[in-house]
Amino acid sequence: MNKLFYPAVFHWAEEGGFWVSFPDLPECLTQGDDMAQAYEMAVDALGLCLVSKEQNREPLPKPSEPDKVSVESGFLVVVEFDMLAYKKRANPRAVKKTLTIPGWLDEEATAKGVNFSQVLQEALIEKLRA
Repeated sequence: MNKLFYPAVFHWAEEGGFWVSFPDLPECLTQGDDMAQAYEMAVDALGLCLVSKEQNREPLPKPSEPDKVSVESGFLVVVEFDMLAYKKRANPRAVKKTLTIPGWLDEEATAKGVNFSQVLQEALIEKLRA
């Protein structure tokens, strides 16, 4: 579940621009001076809200179907958030892990110049895609 799509309601702001609300995340609000900025800010606000919920071990709300969202004023826009891309950008630091492998495997891999960290990263990425 890397890419998430949540409906957002874009409202015209009195002072110009837009303010944005998310029916499934009432605490998630943002604004922008124009449509492009409002959308960009909506992606950021949605991401912060979803990541916060995940870190607090709260379940992510199921996104409403767009045709089920009531739009009293404004218009509906579906906002996309890529959780994996956000995590890569927000937490790129390397973490040291200790692991155990059979001695024969260590000898063979070392003799062939295998980069253990790279192989483990590639294998984990592949495993997580499945």
